[in-house]
Amino acid sequence: MTDRTSRTSRTDLSDRAGPADRTGPTAHTAHTDHLGPVGLRTRATVVVVPGRGETRATYARLGARLAADAYRVRVVDAPDLDTGDPSGASARFAARLAAAVDGIAAEDGTVRPLVLVGADTGAAAVAALLAPGAHPAAPAPDAVVLAGLPGRAATAPGAWEDELDVRTACPVHRSTLTDDDRVRRGSLGDPVPDSLLDAAYGGTSAVPTLFLVGDADPLADLDALLRTATSLPRARLSVVRGAHHDVLNDTQHRAVAAEIVSFLEALRDALVPAVAVRTSAW
Repeated sequence: MTDRTSRTSRTDLSDRAGPADRTGPTAHTAHTDHLGPVGLRTRATVVVVPGRGETRATYARLGARLAADAYRVRVVDAPDLDTGDPSGASARFAARLAAAVDGIAAEDGTVRPLVLVGADTGAAAVAALLAPGAHPAAPAPDAVVLAGLPGRAATAPGAWEDELDVRTACPVHRSTLTDDDRVRRGSLGDPVPDSLLDAAYGGTSAVPTLFLVGDADPLADLDALLRTATSLPRARLSVVRGAHHDVLNDTQHRAVAAEIVSFLEALRDALVPAVAVRTSAW
């Protein structure tokens, strides 16, 4: 467990020069950290993996919200799909993720549970790490959150406004994506390697898994997700009413963050929820 004398969000950018200290950017890492409030013990370590076209800034709101509840959050760069060499891309992603987790251990100590949160192809890449013997050097998470997994027959959007409509109805998130010149427009049309989709939908891992999907996500395959979630020994599928593809950042982002926090808290008590409803009129 770690206590801090100061808690801030910090960004370390691989392509920006800066002082090599713990409060500003460095030239040697590629992640953004969100640290919890002063005086509170860290409750878990959360590593967020973006999806196609997204940047670390895409998850500033989620990172800050989880950190406010005393979770240690690190957001890494999205995985490189490299359809020409999917196994090599997966190995490089595993090594980069391991380095990010090792970096947390060196700085603060990795507070368990360690939870990997992936969105879109970030979720598929995380799922691939759970396959038996996939990448021995990859970090071993205590749980994963797989949000907005694309289906096999996902249809690519057209113009930027169409892509925004697929991603989100949240005006703040739409502005975040539009104003970030690092966001790669049209990226939802990038093909997803079959190996990643096979891992995401055909896995057998017993690692506790929370699937999150919007029921208005045109890229999702809800039936396939339901089959996958029911086939796994410790999985939950949570469907967010009215949410689009960017389920972690749509208009329901507060409720989605609360669902993740409930999952994180249940992990600390053998997946037994802290709150059980005995009766309700709604």
